[in-house]
Amino acid sequence: MNLAGRRARFRAVLEGGACVFPGSVFDPISARIAADLGFEIGMFAGSVASLTVLGAPDLIVLTLTEFAEQALRINRAADLPLMVDADHGYGNALNVKRTVEELETAGVCGLSIEDTLLPTPFGDVGRTRLISIEEGVGKMRAALAGRQDRALAIFGRTGAIAVAGLDETIDRARAYATAGVDAVFLTGVKQREQLDAIAAAHIGVPLMLGGVEPELSDRAYLASRGVRICLQGHQPFMAAVQAVYETLAALRGGTPPGELRGVAPGDLMRRVSRDADYKAWLQGFLV
Repeated sequence: MNLAGRRARFRAVLEGGACVFPGSVFDPISARIAADLGFEIGMFAGSVASLTVLGAPDLIVLTLTEFAEQALRINRAADLPLMVDADHGYGNALNVKRTVEELETAGVCGLSIEDTLLPTPFGDVGRTRLISIEEGVGKMRAALAGRQDRALAIFGRTGAIAVAGLDETIDRARAYATAGVDAVFLTGVKQREQLDAIAAAHIGVPLMLGGVEPELSDRAYLASRGVRICLQGHQPFMAAVQAVYETLAALRGGTPPGELRGVAPGDLMRRVSRDADYKAWLQGFLV
Protein backbone atom coordinates (compact mmCIF):
# COMPACT_ATOMS: atom_id res chain seq x y z
CA MET A 1 0.00 0.00 0.00
CA ASN A 2 1.28 3.42 -0.97
CA LEU A 3 0.13 5.10 2.23
CA ALA A 4 2.24 8.21 1.71
CA GLY A 5 0.53 8.93 -1.59
CA ARG A 6 -2.94 8.25 -0.26
CA ARG A 7 -2.48 10.35 2.84
CA ALA A 8 -1.08 13.20 0.78
CA ARG A 9 -4.19 13.11 -1.43
CA PHE A 10 -6.43 13.04 1.61
CA ARG A 11 -4.60 16.02 3.10
CA ALA A 12 -5.03 17.84 -0.19
CA VAL A 13 -8.80 17.54 0.21
CA LEU A 14 -8.64 19.02 3.71
CA GLU A 15 -6.34 21.81 2.61
CA GLY A 16 -8.20 22.56 -0.63
CA GLY A 17 -11.07 24.90 -1.31
CA ALA A 18 -13.75 22.40 -2.36
CA CYS A 19 -16.17 20.12 -0.54
CA VAL A 20 -16.22 16.47 -1.57
CA PHE A 21 -18.84 13.77 -1.13
CA PRO A 22 -16.98 10.57 -0.23
CA GLY A 23 -17.97 7.15 -1.51
CA SER A 24 -19.42 5.00 1.27
CA VAL A 25 -17.57 1.68 1.15
CA PHE A 26 -17.66 -1.46 3.24
CA ASP A 27 -15.46 -4.14 1.65
CA PRO A 28 -12.69 -4.57 -0.95
CA ILE A 29 -15.01 -4.70 -3.96
CA SER A 30 -17.00 -1.61 -2.98
CA ALA A 31 -13.75 0.30 -2.39
CA ARG A 32 -12.45 -0.67 -5.85
CA ILE A 33 -15.70 0.46 -7.43
CA ALA A 34 -15.50 3.83 -5.64
CA ALA A 35 -11.88 4.24 -6.75
CA ASP A 36 -12.69 3.28 -10.35
CA LEU A 37 -15.54 5.81 -10.40
CA GLY A 38 -13.23 8.60 -9.33
CA PHE A 39 -14.27 9.30 -5.74
CA GLU A 40 -11.62 11.41 -4.06
CA ILE A 41 -11.95 9.53 -0.78
CA GLY A 42 -13.85 6.61 0.70
CA MET A 43 -15.78 6.52 3.97
CA PHE A 44 -16.03 3.44 6.19
CA ALA A 45 -18.56 4.14 8.93
CA GLY A 46 -18.86 2.39 12.27
CA SER A 47 -22.53 1.64 11.61
CA VAL A 48 -21.73 0.03 8.27
CA ALA A 49 -18.83 -1.89 9.82
CA SER A 50 -21.15 -3.37 12.43
CA LEU A 51 -23.59 -4.44 9.72
CA THR A 52 -20.88 -5.81 7.45
CA VAL A 53 -18.87 -7.72 10.03
CA LEU A 54 -21.52 -8.75 12.55
CA GLY A 55 -24.87 -8.24 10.86
CA ALA A 56 -25.70 -6.12 13.91
CA PRO A 57 -27.04 -2.58 14.45
CA ASP A 58 -24.77 0.26 15.49
CA LEU A 59 -24.76 -0.40 19.25
CA ILE A 60 -20.97 -0.52 19.81
CA VAL A 61 -20.77 -4.31 19.93
CA LEU A 62 -18.09 -4.36 17.23
CA THR A 63 -14.53 -4.57 18.56
CA LEU A 64 -11.53 -2.50 17.54
CA THR A 65 -9.83 -5.62 16.17
CA GLU A 66 -12.78 -6.44 13.92
CA PHE A 67 -13.03 -2.85 12.71
CA ALA A 68 -9.31 -2.50 12.01
CA GLU A 69 -9.20 -5.85 10.18
CA GLN A 70 -11.98 -4.80 7.82
CA ALA A 71 -10.33 -1.42 7.26
CA LEU A 72 -7.12 -3.24 6.34
CA ARG A 73 -8.97 -5.44 3.83
CA ILE A 74 -10.45 -2.33 2.22
CA ASN A 75 -7.12 -0.49 2.10
CA ARG A 76 -5.23 -3.48 0.74
CA ALA A 77 -7.63 -3.82 -2.18
CA ALA A 78 -7.91 -0.27 -3.51
CA ASP A 79 -5.77 2.84 -3.83
CA LEU A 80 -8.52 4.94 -2.25
CA PRO A 81 -7.79 7.37 0.61
CA LEU A 82 -9.99 6.05 3.41
CA MET A 83 -11.73 8.00 6.16
CA VAL A 84 -13.12 5.94 9.04
CA ASP A 85 -15.46 6.55 11.94
CA ALA A 86 -13.71 5.15 15.01
CA ASP A 87 -16.69 5.90 17.27
CA HIS A 88 -15.58 6.75 20.84
CA GLY A 89 -12.18 5.11 20.37
CA TYR A 90 -13.38 1.89 22.03
CA GLY A 91 -12.90 3.11 25.58
CA ASN A 92 -11.13 5.84 27.50
CA ALA A 93 -8.25 8.02 26.35
CA LEU A 94 -5.73 5.17 26.56
CA ASN A 95 -8.00 3.03 24.39
CA VAL A 96 -8.22 5.94 21.95
CA LYS A 97 -4.45 6.01 21.66
CA ARG A 98 -4.42 2.29 20.91
CA THR A 99 -7.25 2.73 18.40
CA VAL A 100 -5.24 5.29 16.45
CA GLU A 101 -2.18 3.03 16.44
CA GLU A 102 -4.16 0.10 15.06
CA LEU A 103 -6.04 2.08 12.42
CA GLU A 104 -2.90 3.86 11.26
CA THR A 105 -1.28 0.45 10.78
CA ALA A 106 -4.39 -0.67 8.89
CA GLY A 107 -3.74 2.10 6.36
CA VAL A 108 -6.47 4.65 6.99
CA CYS A 109 -5.91 8.27 5.98
CA GLY A 110 -8.28 9.93 8.40
CA LEU A 111 -10.24 8.88 11.48
CA SER A 112 -12.71 10.50 13.84
CA ILE A 113 -13.08 10.17 17.60
CA GLU A 114 -16.41 11.29 19.05
CA ASP A 115 -17.46 12.68 22.39
CA THR A 116 -20.68 10.68 22.85
CA LEU A 117 -20.85 8.59 26.02
CA LEU A 118 -20.55 5.08 24.61
CA PRO A 119 -21.47 2.30 24.94
CA THR A 120 -24.88 3.14 26.33
CA PRO A 121 -24.69 3.10 30.16
CA PHE A 122 -27.17 1.14 32.26
CA GLY A 123 -30.43 3.04 32.56
CA ASP A 124 -29.72 5.33 29.60
CA VAL A 125 -31.42 3.39 26.81
CA GLY A 126 -32.94 5.84 24.36
CA ARG A 127 -30.92 8.76 25.68
CA THR A 128 -27.80 10.32 24.18
CA ARG A 129 -25.26 11.79 26.56
CA LEU A 130 -21.90 13.46 25.98
CA ILE A 131 -18.69 13.14 27.91
CA SER A 132 -17.37 16.38 29.38
CA ILE A 133 -15.40 18.75 27.19
CA GLU A 134 -12.38 18.08 29.41
CA GLU A 135 -12.59 14.34 28.83
CA GLY A 136 -13.16 14.95 25.12
CA VAL A 137 -10.02 17.08 24.95
CA GLY A 138 -8.13 14.31 26.73
CA LYS A 139 -9.28 11.83 24.10
CA MET A 140 -8.18 14.13 21.28
CA ARG A 141 -4.77 14.61 22.86
CA ALA A 142 -4.44 10.84 23.27
CA ALA A 143 -5.39 10.32 19.63
CA LEU A 144 -2.69 12.74 18.53
CA ALA A 145 -0.17 11.01 20.80
CA GLY A 146 -1.01 7.66 19.21
CA ARG A 147 -0.28 8.94 15.71
CA GLN A 148 3.15 8.09 14.31
CA ASP A 149 2.65 9.30 10.75
CA ARG A 150 1.77 12.99 10.97
CA ALA A 151 0.13 12.74 7.57
CA LEU A 152 -2.67 10.75 9.21
CA ALA A 153 -5.57 13.15 9.85
CA ILE A 154 -7.30 13.12 13.25
CA PHE A 155 -10.87 14.44 13.41
CA GLY A 156 -12.64 15.45 16.59
CA ARG A 157 -16.28 14.49 16.25
CA THR A 158 -19.26 15.87 18.15
CA GLY A 159 -23.01 15.53 17.90
CA ALA A 160 -23.53 18.16 20.58
CA ILE A 161 -25.88 20.27 18.48
CA ALA A 162 -28.73 17.77 18.94
CA VAL A 163 -27.98 17.25 22.63
CA ALA A 164 -26.69 20.50 24.07
CA GLY A 165 -27.27 23.12 21.39
CA LEU A 166 -25.30 25.36 19.07
CA ASP A 167 -23.22 27.24 21.62
CA GLU A 168 -21.83 24.08 23.18
CA THR A 169 -21.17 22.65 19.73
CA ILE A 170 -18.98 25.66 18.99
CA ASP A 171 -17.27 25.37 22.39
CA ARG A 172 -16.47 21.72 21.81
CA ALA A 173 -15.30 22.25 18.24
CA ARG A 174 -13.04 25.08 19.35
CA ALA A 175 -11.65 23.04 22.27
CA TYR A 176 -10.81 20.09 20.03
CA ALA A 177 -9.22 22.36 17.43
CA THR A 178 -7.14 23.97 20.17
CA ALA A 179 -6.06 20.50 21.31
CA GLY A 180 -4.56 20.01 17.85
CA VAL A 181 -6.96 17.93 15.77
CA ASP A 182 -6.75 18.37 12.01
CA ALA A 183 -10.50 18.76 11.44
CA VAL A 184 -13.83 18.72 13.27
CA PHE A 185 -16.61 16.30 12.27
CA LEU A 186 -20.08 17.64 13.10
CA THR A 187 -23.23 15.51 13.12
CA GLY A 188 -26.75 16.78 13.51
CA VAL A 189 -26.33 20.10 11.69
CA LYS A 190 -29.67 20.62 9.94
CA GLN A 191 -29.93 24.28 8.95
CA ARG A 192 -27.83 26.82 7.13
CA GLU A 193 -28.20 29.19 10.07
CA GLN A 194 -26.46 26.64 12.29
CA LEU A 195 -23.59 26.10 9.88
CA ASP A 196 -23.28 29.86 9.27
CA ALA A 197 -22.87 30.42 13.02
CA ILE A 198 -20.27 27.66 13.31
CA ALA A 199 -18.32 29.06 10.36
CA ALA A 200 -18.51 32.57 11.81
CA ALA A 201 -16.98 31.26 15.05
CA HIS A 202 -13.72 30.64 13.14
CA ILE A 203 -12.90 27.26 14.64
CA GLY A 204 -9.59 27.27 12.79
CA VAL A 205 -9.71 23.80 11.18
CA PRO A 206 -11.63 22.27 8.27
CA LEU A 207 -15.09 20.85 8.90
CA MET A 208 -16.75 17.55 8.03
CA LEU A 209 -20.50 17.05 8.16
CA GLY A 210 -22.59 13.94 8.64
CA GLY A 211 -25.65 13.20 6.55
CA VAL A 212 -27.36 16.53 5.90
CA GLU A 213 -30.75 17.87 4.87
CA PRO A 214 -31.33 18.89 1.21
CA GLU A 215 -30.77 22.58 2.01
CA LEU A 216 -27.21 21.71 3.05
CA SER A 217 -26.34 19.62 0.02
CA ASP A 218 -24.97 22.51 -2.07
CA ARG A 219 -21.26 21.80 -2.29
CA ALA A 220 -20.34 25.35 -3.25
CA TYR A 221 -22.14 26.68 -0.18
CA LEU A 222 -20.57 24.04 2.07
CA ALA A 223 -17.12 24.84 0.75
CA SER A 224 -17.64 28.53 1.47
CA ARG A 225 -18.33 27.61 5.10
CA GLY A 226 -15.16 25.59 5.51
CA VAL A 227 -16.69 22.16 4.96
CA ARG A 228 -14.29 19.90 3.09
CA ILE A 229 -16.06 16.54 3.48
CA CYS A 230 -19.82 15.94 3.62
CA LEU A 231 -21.41 12.52 3.95
CA GLN A 232 -24.43 11.58 1.89
CA GLY A 233 -25.37 8.50 3.89
CA HIS A 234 -24.52 4.86 3.35
CA GLN A 235 -26.90 3.82 0.60
CA PRO A 236 -24.43 1.52 -1.22
CA PHE A 237 -24.52 -1.03 1.59
CA MET A 238 -28.31 -0.83 1.85
CA ALA A 239 -28.60 -1.19 -1.92
CA ALA A 240 -26.39 -4.27 -1.76
CA VAL A 241 -28.61 -5.79 0.93
CA GLN A 242 -31.70 -5.13 -1.18
CA ALA A 243 -30.10 -6.67 -4.26
CA VAL A 244 -29.04 -9.82 -2.39
CA TYR A 245 -32.48 -10.14 -0.82
CA GLU A 246 -34.29 -9.80 -4.15
CA THR A 247 -31.94 -12.22 -5.90
CA LEU A 248 -32.24 -14.91 -3.24
CA ALA A 249 -36.01 -14.41 -3.03
CA ALA A 250 -36.30 -14.81 -6.80
CA LEU A 251 -34.23 -17.97 -6.78
CA ARG A 252 -36.22 -19.37 -3.87
CA GLY A 253 -39.39 -18.54 -5.76
CA GLY A 254 -38.27 -20.54 -8.78
CA THR A 255 -36.82 -17.90 -11.09
CA PRO A 256 -34.16 -19.56 -13.29
CA PRO A 257 -30.69 -18.07 -12.76
CA GLY A 258 -30.56 -16.95 -16.37
CA GLU A 259 -33.67 -14.80 -15.89
CA LEU A 260 -32.46 -12.88 -12.84
CA ARG A 261 -32.26 -9.11 -13.11
CA GLY A 262 -29.60 -6.81 -11.74
CA VAL A 263 -26.78 -9.36 -11.82
CA ALA A 264 -23.36 -7.89 -12.52
CA PRO A 265 -22.15 -8.85 -16.00
CA GLY A 266 -18.96 -10.80 -16.49
CA ASP A 267 -16.90 -7.84 -17.66
CA LEU A 268 -17.76 -5.84 -14.53
CA MET A 269 -16.94 -8.78 -12.26
CA ARG A 270 -13.63 -9.25 -14.02
CA ARG A 271 -12.82 -5.56 -13.63
CA VAL A 272 -13.64 -5.25 -9.92
CA SER A 273 -11.87 -8.51 -9.09
CA ARG A 274 -8.79 -7.33 -11.01
CA ASP A 275 -8.91 -10.48 -13.11
CA ALA A 276 -6.42 -9.17 -15.70
CA ASP A 277 -3.82 -8.52 -13.00
CA TYR A 278 -4.14 -11.99 -11.57
CA LYS A 279 -3.88 -13.56 -15.03
CA ALA A 280 -0.71 -11.57 -15.68
CA TRP A 281 0.74 -12.74 -12.37
CA LEU A 282 -0.14 -16.33 -13.22
CA GLN A 283 1.71 -16.01 -16.49
CA GLY A 284 4.65 -14.21 -14.91
CA PHE A 285 5.16 -16.41 -11.87
CA LEU A 286 3.71 -19.85 -12.67
CA VAL A 287 4.56 -20.40 -16.33
